[in-house]
Order: sequence, then C-alpha cells, then structure tokens
Amino acid sequence: MLFSILDIVGTFAFALSGGTRAVESRMDVFGAIFLAFVAAVAGGIARDVIIGATPPAAFLNSAYLLIAVVAGAICFYRYRWIVRLSKPVIFFDAIGLGLFCVVGAQKALEAGLSPLFAALLGMFTAIGGGVAADILSQRKPMVLHRDVYALAALAGALILTLGASVGVPVYVGAPMGAILAISMRLVALHYDWHLPNAEPR
Repeated sequence: MLFSILDIVGTFAFALSGGTRAVESRMDVFGAIFLAFVAAVAGGIARDVIIGATPPAAFLNSAYLLIAVVAGAICFYRYRWIVRLSKPVIFFDAIGLGLFCVVGAQKALEAGLSPLFAALLGMFTAIGGGVAADILSQRKPMVLHRDVYALAALAGALILTLGASVGVPVYVGAPMGAILAISMRLVALHYDWHLPNAEPR
C-alpha cells in the first residue's frame, strides 16, 4: 500500500513536470498529454524491462495513462495554476525524483538485485522520465550537466537498499530515502550547488 501511494504521487508529480515542459515549449494539447505520460512512465518502463517484469506496469494499469491525461490537461488549460508555484518544473521534478528512486529501488530488490544495483536501478527509474521529456522538448537533460540530480536520486535509493540489507523496515527506509533525495535536490538548487563540469583544454 505504501509503495502504491508513493508510485501514484510520484507519477502525478512527474506528469505535471512533463506537461509543464510541453506548455513552455509551446506544444499542443496532445503534446502536453504525451509529454506528461513520457515523463511519468519512461523510467519505470525501462526498469520493468531490465528486471523482466513485462509487459511493464505502465501498460497493464490504466491509472498511469489517466494520471498523465489529467496532469497534461491541467498544465495545458490551467497553466497559470501551475506557474504560481516557484519554478514549478524543478519543484515537481524534485518530488518525483525522491518518490520514484525509492519505488524503483524497492522493485529492484524484490526482483533479486543486490543493494548496489537495486539503488542504481532506482536512480535510473527516477531520472529516466525526465531525460526522455527533456530530449523530446529539445532541452539538454538535467542529468548530463551540473545540477545535483542523479546523485540525489542515487543517495535516496541507497538509503532504502542499504537499510533493507541491515534490517531497516521498508516503511522507515522508503520515506527517509525519498526525503533525502528531495532535500538534496532542493537545497542544491537553493544554494546553487553544482557538480564540476568538464573543461576541455
């Protein structure tokens, strides 16, 4: 039940993020809904394919599509509601990042992966949708430049997987991991913390 709730909330957060990207890129209503769906489920689809959970959950549960349609429509028709929040794309990304990294890591653990590789797959689950949405909206994916993004997802996922390996209950490790990832992302943005960029000579 806990992970179902986290999955739904994370899906809606990422869908809003994708829909907002579409509106800012001046896409039509179909583009807003499509990008909302991609941002919400692309990472989870890749995770399910990797662990052999096919067909992916996004194609078995119509709730994912419904959430994307609602989020995309809200962003397209009521963008002013969304834009009232400070930096809405980044805010929703941070929420989705934190929730999806722990959901993905837990599913990877249940599939039999080691704590390290489960954490890596949790990170991939969290960043996959955002990367796909960035590419479709012709933006440089956040994970490929200085922002503390994938690192925050990996840290949150590791809290869950390493905690589970030493007996920490899931209902404790999952919220801790999600809060850590969200906090790292938002604090890094607030204080303008960045990872070093390559500087070719």
